[in-house]
Amino acid sequence: MTFDLFVLPFFLGLLFLLAVLFIKYSRWIAMMSGPDRVKAGMALFSVGMLKTMWEVFLESLLHRKMFKRNPLLGYMHMSFALGWFLLIVMGNLESRVYSGGHINPPYYPIFLKFFIHDKRVLPFEIFTLPGFFRFTMDLILLFVLSGLVLAIFKRTRSRWFGMKRATKHNKLDKWAITSLWLIFPMRLLAESFTAGLYKGGGFITNSLGSIFDAVLPLQYLAYPAWWAYSTMLGVFFVTLPWSRFMHIPTEVMLIYLRNAGIKQGKYPGSFAELELRACPRCGVCIDVCQMNDAGLNGSTAVYFIRALRENRAEVQLNSNCMMCGRCLEACPVGIDTLGLRVGARSVDNIMVASDFSYLLPQPSVKRKADVVYFAGCMGHLTPGVKNAMQKIFKNAGVNYNFIDKDGSICCGRPLKLAGLKDAASKLTDENTLKILETRADLLVTSCPICYKIFSDDYKLKGMQVMHHSVYIDKLVTEGLLTLQPSALRAVYHDPCELGRGSGIYLEPRNVLKQIAEVAEVAEHGVNSLCCGGSIGELGMNSTQRNTIRDGALKMLCEPQPDVLVTACPLCKKTFDSGNQVAVKDIAEMVAESMTINRQPVNNKELVEA
Repeated sequence: MTFDLFVLPFFLGLLFLLAVLFIKYSRWIAMMSGPDRVKAGMALFSVGMLKTMWEVFLESLLHRKMFKRNPLLGYMHMSFALGWFLLIVMGNLESRVYSGGHINPPYYPIFLKFFIHDKRVLPFEIFTLPGFFRFTMDLILLFVLSGLVLAIFKRTRSRWFGMKRATKHNKLDKWAITSLWLIFPMRLLAESFTAGLYKGGGFITNSLGSIFDAVLPLQYLAYPAWWAYSTMLGVFFVTLPWSRFMHIPTEVMLIYLRNAGIKQGKYPGSFAELELRACPRCGVCIDVCQMNDAGLNGSTAVYFIRALRENRAEVQLNSNCMMCGRCLEACPVGIDTLGLRVGARSVDNIMVASDFSYLLPQPSVKRKADVVYFAGCMGHLTPGVKNAMQKIFKNAGVNYNFIDKDGSICCGRPLKLAGLKDAASKLTDENTLKILETRADLLVTSCPICYKIFSDDYKLKGMQVMHHSVYIDKLVTEGLLTLQPSALRAVYHDPCELGRGSGIYLEPRNVLKQIAEVAEVAEHGVNSLCCGGSIGELGMNSTQRNTIRDGALKMLCEPQPDVLVTACPLCKKTFDSGNQVAVKDIAEMVAESMTINRQPVNNKELVEA
């Protein structure tokens, strides 16, 4: 016997799921640009496919990033993903053994114990092929059930898993997760009831079957248990495409396309749609979001993504984000939450017709220089930073051109973060012409926000871009600056755009350690807290910003430093308004600590081209 009516819920649910996935994947591929479709096709036959398969194994089955965050959380996710995968693989191998190598219908390995009734496994029989399969399948099922127990505990004991908060489910999520949680207990009961009836099974199902046979009428319960098992599988398959579990098949495709070199476009497209569907709603991003401190926890990444998936994202929900990147860094799937935000804001603002001509740069001084310095808007709002940089340039004997000395020039990133990508592109093009007119080899900026867009979006034709913290470290390393140590105790704050956004952590610390004793705080590096003054947040009021700022200051001041040092004019200005400790930029610390070791160059005497 290889068929019974009870397999229909599973079989029909599986067919429905495959049909929906085929339609969705076909639509996403059709939405791609021609070059992206070519990249995707070529990647299928490239050496990089091995890398993709390995990454899928590590992240989709082993959940490596989850393990790094919390071993218990990682084990819980792995037991479901890897355990179910092993049940499918081993079940297919086992069914081939019993069918003499024939190809079986897809339901046959799933319900094999209904169709094949083996005698119970004696201890020495696990070394035979049938005994090995029965023992291994029971062991894998136990592995999955251990994860289920942890998942149930997580709903009420999330702190055990390193999480203060768990996600809230919608109705479809509740249907999907309930059916998922019932699949494996139903399988255990169905196989145990059958084992009890026929005196077979593995080390778990045989033992439970013997117990159940002593107290229950298994001849009436075994068949309904198989129906229940099949029904739970069918319900899960039908609800999966519209629930959080859509991430299971989508994450695999997302990893493949990433490795093929496909990225988000200027406006939301198929890749952004894939990222939305690949979100597992694990809730890891909730705790790291500082918007919770301001009482805006409804706009965290997981709920923002869910709203986009359900086509109900509002402008306010899109706007309430500091774009600090903490959620992106924490996301185990690596979803570009910042890009999705910008894309959503672009849609919100796509019909906006505004005149941004007042932001365009004025004619620059056409003078040949080795270095062009760009202070940016925030550099002009914190004059101590730009003044310190001018002192450093002169003391190091640098031939530089202060391109926005007579008035701040916007780099365009605030417009981009607001979703006004076309206006940002126009400004970028204008700025590029003015910067290239200097014929400098190096562009130095004091603002990480400016540095980020200069590095990512500007086409400066070989001109190198450096943040001033990196440039200062270079000057010190080359012996062009000499610093005097002090007795100050300092804490360094990693700005969002410089650290998580650009990966610059070591250079500012290298410089600061030559001036002061540096104490690290709990939240530093990739986990650094946002100052709260973000230009990416469009909806917070001053009270909410100050709450976030004060929370960050409290943590940064725990080592009781003499000075709080940062490398961002915006962070300096924001922290300075908190008035808890002296706040300085890394450039100001250097300007105060450097010794005069060469004849300064008078920048006014530079020869014009």
